[in-house]
Amino acid sequence: MKRAVAVLAAMACFAGKPVWAAGDEVTLDFVNADIDTVVRAVGKMTKRNLIVDPRVKGTLYIVTNKPVAPALGYQILLSALRLQGYTIVDGDGVSIVLPEADAKLHATPVNPGKAGARGDQPVTQTFTLRYESATQMLPIVRPLVSANNTVNAYANNNTLVVTDYAENVERIGRIIQAIDLPHGEVEAIPLLHASALDIAPTISRLFADTGTEANQKVSVAADTRGNLLLVRTDSPSRLSAVRQLVATMDRENGTGNIHLIYLKNAEATKVAQTLRAILAGDGGSNLQSASTAGAGSNPASGGATTTPSMSATSSSGGMVQADAVSNALIITASEAVYNNLRQVVDGLDRRRAQVQVEALIAEISADRAAELGIQWQSAKTPTGANGSSVVFGGTNFGTGGSNILTAASSIGSVAQGLNVAIAGGTITLPGSSTPIINLSMLARALEAYSGTNILSTPNIITLDNEEAKIVVGQNVPFVTGQYTNTGSSSTTVNPFQTISRQDVGLTLRIKPQISEGGTVRMQIYQESSSVVASTASNAAGPTTKKRSIETSALVDDGAIIALGGLVEDSYASTTEKVPLLGDVPVLGHLFRYDTRQRTKTNLVVFLRPKILRDAESYQSLTVDRYQQVLGEQRRPGGDRMMPGEQVPPQLPALVPAMETPGTSVILER
Repeated sequence: MKRAVAVLAAMACFAGKPVWAAGDEVTLDFVNADIDTVVRAVGKMTKRNLIVDPRVKGTLYIVTNKPVAPALGYQILLSALRLQGYTIVDGDGVSIVLPEADAKLHATPVNPGKAGARGDQPVTQTFTLRYESATQMLPIVRPLVSANNTVNAYANNNTLVVTDYAENVERIGRIIQAIDLPHGEVEAIPLLHASALDIAPTISRLFADTGTEANQKVSVAADTRGNLLLVRTDSPSRLSAVRQLVATMDRENGTGNIHLIYLKNAEATKVAQTLRAILAGDGGSNLQSASTAGAGSNPASGGATTTPSMSATSSSGGMVQADAVSNALIITASEAVYNNLRQVVDGLDRRRAQVQVEALIAEISADRAAELGIQWQSAKTPTGANGSSVVFGGTNFGTGGSNILTAASSIGSVAQGLNVAIAGGTITLPGSSTPIINLSMLARALEAYSGTNILSTPNIITLDNEEAKIVVGQNVPFVTGQYTNTGSSSTTVNPFQTISRQDVGLTLRIKPQISEGGTVRMQIYQESSSVVASTASNAAGPTTKKRSIETSALVDDGAIIALGGLVEDSYASTTEKVPLLGDVPVLGHLFRYDTRQRTKTNLVVFLRPKILRDAESYQSLTVDRYQQVLGEQRRPGGDRMMPGEQVPPQLPALVPAMETPGTSVILER
């Protein structure tokens, strides 16, 4: 075998003439040789174009005890450079010797595979994970990569990108392959007699705390369509234990197919009505066929299955009774029917959402009234034998205190407003001995304005599809009938009246219904009524004013809807005048009395529904309302009391609960 000494090869680099032929083996003997000299020699030996980065400095110590092939000599050079913190990146016809930290920025091979991978050559490899998460795998792989190289995770397609030496990348790939494994297989265990919904919680509780390692954990779920028990675990021994336990529990019920179900949220009486309707409509036949459709042989029991027979009549299909005291259902039915009924019960026995409705009700009314008129009388007392007074003509308009005759007989009854009168002494009317004021003229001017703004902000919380009602007002009696004795009778008959009481004030009645998309459908009835003050003592009963809205609307969760806004504008004008004389311009006002009145009423209702699905949603609302009341009680001047009044009880402070999980507030004194 021909040999060539590496020192002579280095000398040949400068002479430009190689000293070996193709296929010759060489012996490398570089002792503290400059890196540039060694790279040039190996380049000549392997016929490669090598470029040395100016930052590559230092010496190498490479000694081979026996001749090696030129390709192996190149690998030895890569290993020696790696120990110095340098590497070689192969390109198109050119290889670059550069620092290891910069190798990832050049054209390193991507996914080279086994054929193109060299042990000490930097490469970039992508690993697509099938079962594990790339972000969770990143802390495991990062310590395995050299300090100057990188590893990154791309979560979108669950991929790791590793740039390192080929041999290390290959080792990391084997580690990832060993970790990226499926977490156990799922086995379906069919049940013949017991319900999967009943057994699944029991199995989960029994195996919940027995396994400390990840491969010892057991997950159990129920499939109601085929009455199957789905079990997943990495431990074959635990899977076998589950099979044995299921086989023991899957036996016929010894209590005569009587099952007891305690409800958590729904009302037992209403659920029982629904189940009876299902049994009456299907007769139990469809329920049984749905339950036994997926049943086959039971591996746990080791034998073939038999389908229980059941009559198609509802009487033999099952019986459902409700115990309202314990809120429980008692179902007497075959296992097939019970399994399907249990699925319906679980679907109905859910916590119902609540709806809080914030309302703002404003009723704005304004009344304007105006009166203007002149009345006069002319009277004198002649010298008659009887000494009586004689009245000569005049005008009389209006009633009560606005009439000139009423004012003359009782000056204190003059109506409100500006009243200007001309009077001269007193006179006595014929047939009367009581003198009255000799009122010759009465001029009245009145302008009245009254406005009300009834503003209320009631809040209601109710269950989904349950009606809520709030009333703020008075309970006023109304006479609905009466009886009195109008004829002669020897027996004594006591007259009586029948009275019906009605709420007068503010009434708000709402029935919300939550849809799957979060929209709230509300049936709304709002009424604002009041008793007319002038009719409170009417014998036939008081007269009430009423403003009401009754409608149905769809509102998004947290949105505001406005109802009402209809303005009622009424105008009344009355003119009393003397024919012909009252129509004369300017002077006609002496013979005319004008009355005008305008009333405007506007009712506006704003509603804002908010869905409350959990405890945190309504506890925050409770805290806000509670703090508002507490602040009102503690405000300056709010604790002033009358003499002799007792001190009212103080509300406790509301502080966050820091120790009780699942509770946001507690009360402390």
